Amino acid sequence: MPTHSERRRLPFAPQQLFDLVADIERYPEFLPWCVACRITQREGNVVWGDLMVGFKLFRETFTSKVTLLPPSGIDVEYVDGPFRHLVNHWRFQAAEDGNATDIDFFIEFEFRSRLLQRVATGVFHEAFRRMVRAFEQRAQALHGAAGGAVLSGAG
Repeated sequence: MPTHSERRRLPFAPQQLFDLVADIERYPEFLPWCVACRITQREGNVVWGDLMVGFKLFRETFTSKVTLLPPSGIDVEYVDGPFRHLVNHWRFQAAEDGNATDIDFFIEFEFRSRLLQRVATGVFHEAFRRMVRAFEQRAQALHGAAGGAVLSGAG
């Protein structure tokens, strides 16, 4: 099952980055391949939503349960759609110098369709690198470019 993880250091506060990732309804404004998003239910720090992704002729909608753990993390669990399995975690930790936040991003997924799985596996790592960069650019657009991001590791 493909997995991807990245660690980045961004010159923003953990709460700013948490708020950016937690603002699911704005994803279509800046995330590549995100066509639409709809929140279907909220209960405290848990949000259920439908996300439509599209690339060329491919278009799918899936439902996720998002658990918000402010300001340190966000956990995403797959509920319904084209996947057999999907798990995604974000962690936000203030850097020791207090001038940045270390972000850990992890995703693991498996499509139900073997064809989709083969296609996705070929572009998997680059797609998620682009997605993480889109969040980084959004943070800079919203909060100013207080400095450059440093990629500490990727996998």
